[in-house]
Amino acid sequence: CTHGIMKTGLNAIMGATGSGKTSLLDVIAGRKDPRGLRSGQVLVDNKVVTSDLCLMSAYVVQDDILMGTLTVRENLLFSGNLRLPRKQYSTADKKKKVESIIQELGLEDCADTKIGTEFIRGVSGGERKRCSIGMELITSPTLLFLDEPTTGLDSNTANSIIALLHRLSRGGRTIIFSIHQPRYSIFRLFDHLTLLHKRETIYAGPAGKAMDYFQSLGYICEAFNNPADFFLDITNGETSSAMPTKSLAELYRESHNCAAAKEELKCITGPSDPSSEAKSKAPSYVTSFFYQVCFMRKSLKNIQNGLGVGLVIKTITIGAFFFLIINMVFGNLSAVELFINERAIFVHENSGGYYRTSVYFLSKVFVDLLPNRIAPIFIFSCISYYMMGLNPAFTAFLCFALTMSMVSLAGVSLAFLVSASVSSFAMANVLSALPFVFMMVFGGFLVNLNSMLSWLSWLKWASIFKYGLDAVTINEMKGQVFYSGNMYLQSQGIDYSVWGFWQNQVALLGIILVCITFAYIQLRRINRWK
Repeated sequence: CTHGIMKTGLNAIMGATGSGKTSLLDVIAGRKDPRGLRSGQVLVDNKVVTSDLCLMSAYVVQDDILMGTLTVRENLLFSGNLRLPRKQYSTADKKKKVESIIQELGLEDCADTKIGTEFIRGVSGGERKRCSIGMELITSPTLLFLDEPTTGLDSNTANSIIALLHRLSRGGRTIIFSIHQPRYSIFRLFDHLTLLHKRETIYAGPAGKAMDYFQSLGYICEAFNNPADFFLDITNGETSSAMPTKSLAELYRESHNCAAAKEELKCITGPSDPSSEAKSKAPSYVTSFFYQVCFMRKSLKNIQNGLGVGLVIKTITIGAFFFLIINMVFGNLSAVELFINERAIFVHENSGGYYRTSVYFLSKVFVDLLPNRIAPIFIFSCISYYMMGLNPAFTAFLCFALTMSMVSLAGVSLAFLVSASVSSFAMANVLSALPFVFMMVFGGFLVNLNSMLSWLSWLKWASIFKYGLDAVTINEMKGQVFYSGNMYLQSQGIDYSVWGFWQNQVALLGIILVCITFAYIQLRRINRWK
């Protein structure tokens, strides 16, 4: 259990690995489902914490979850555009806010440098961490949470990060963070220390008095020993006490520190207000639905990424059609990474109140479809259609382009569904390729559907390849006289009436809608409390 008050300044939560530092931090920050608390309350300004806390506070996660293809300034501006109220901040005001944060965090030299990815060299680890902090400071929060901000940094960079937090705390902010084993130059900056052992509090109070407390229990710190190392040695049992054996948690509960904390809590807290009980609800947003759509990060990425157009030419018309459709479907397997690559970013920013799930989903879908799918397909159709010497009528070309687009979108939709359902790229590749292979077998080119076993024939109705191949074949063969295109269509069991063509488009649209709908449902199912 924890009884304590964290005031303005640097409030550190220390403990060995697995002691519960991050769990306690998440509970205080309102990042854990409040219904999971067995007992107790978390109060901010004497009010019960609700899910709206994320709008009045800021939380910096342990890993620096940033968009690597954007610069430091662009990442900060992205946060400002989505998290600062439009009525209070104009575009110029937001830019000024970003510039002030860049100066405050000492990011002037790298402001226009890309964060970096596994393929692009970017800023240093310390600069990434400062940028992560800056994205949360954009709302000027008075309450700032950080999960092990020094993890993965060298000792000098870690010291500079904590020194930065110390300066920020002197501006009236309450900063609460977890940390594992800081060096002395870092430890001496702490104002308040909460020390955990096996998910129980063994000390909570002024950091400068922690040494006296443990010495009063019979523990002796050797000269020149780092207090932080000394405390961890105590929790790990590597330092013994001359006093009677009792658990550290019991000793703390019986201590004057714990009694004083309880007494202070009684003085500053009044009777609880039932109407203010914590509720697990989605927080409100400071920007509108459509404004969030306009500023989704994917639009910036698309500007920076080129468009590729493929070309497949075959000599046999129907074979060419089939391989064109294969190209349309399998060429969209890259869409499986859409939600996987940025899953951590989505969970972090969605739980932080940056935007709604629906905004993220629609922005990803539409901004990905238009430049990456529709435009290349139209260009592809212009090239391949006339190079293959197909029906020269413009309406026939439009029907061909429409069918290729619908086939591509159907494949993308299925990839979206898989991407939203799994978190592993390897698993996504398997789960998306497998149904495409089955659809290809029952597409009507590799196997004659009329000669198929009756108990397997129903699978053709779920095949994107069948509907696409039927549509383009009708478009090309209907009215041909070299042997009778109509007779060929008849031999293949294809309905070549007007509705015969459009029923394939309707079927493809149905597949698109079903996959898109379930992809959104899967994205909604991602547990934001994880």
